[in-house]
Amino acid sequence: MTDSHCHLGSDKFTPQEIPELIARAKENGVNRMVTLATCPDDLMVNLLIAREYPEVSACIGIHPCDVHHAPDDFEELLEPHLDDSKVAAIGETGLDYFHPAPNGFSDEDYHARQRDFLRRHFELAKAAQLNVVIHTRDKSGTTSFDDALSIYAEYAKDVRAVFHCFPGPPELAERVFATGGLISFTGIATFKKAATVVDTVKAAPSGSFMLETDSPYLSPVPHRGKRCEPAYTRHTAKAIASQRNISLESLTQETEQVVESFFRL
Repeated sequence: MTDSHCHLGSDKFTPQEIPELIARAKENGVNRMVTLATCPDDLMVNLLIAREYPEVSACIGIHPCDVHHAPDDFEELLEPHLDDSKVAAIGETGLDYFHPAPNGFSDEDYHARQRDFLRRHFELAKAAQLNVVIHTRDKSGTTSFDDALSIYAEYAKDVRAVFHCFPGPPELAERVFATGGLISFTGIATFKKAATVVDTVKAAPSGSFMLETDSPYLSPVPHRGKRCEPAYTRHTAKAIASQRNISLESLTQETEQVVESFFRL
């Protein structure tokens, strides 16, 4: 199986740990990992990990919570790497209306910059014939999701998007599917109070989703509250297979086809 979304370049992992993390993942049947850059500072870290390890591919982008740290012409950071064979998609990008605006920004200006960056990530993806990994988060309601889906719809004929770490109910997932997109599930699917996510797990059509850890965050049960890592994809996969009343082998066969198509592996 593939951990379709992790952050091996995070400062919560030391460079010396990376070989051990990859080895443990493979011992648990996680034979591929997609590591995502989120800011200018970790771009090359993730690319170098992907270049060094055959099991790892990378996505490149600016996370919405980092748009204030990124230069206005952030494309100049990403464009030199678009032809790299280890670059599998554009991201992590998106909209985050949960965290407060940083110093010097109003919420309105901060969110407008995020929307501008998201559109420009789609433009990069369209030119490079790559797909896009989207993050959305709200304090309440679905405004960031609604705005991101609207922007995605402008590019859906040319680019496919995955809404990663999908937390919403089946009706929101259906809107993603209707636009041509995918979703992915994290260890949240193993949490006791995650009934909404489990409803979506059960309702999602075959071929509409992927598995991820979002490590080092969101460890699944039985590791909840501890640092997450790609090996834990297996726990999420087993939970989702049980929730969908299918075998682990059937689930991973379905999700691997989605991974290979989306990331063009």
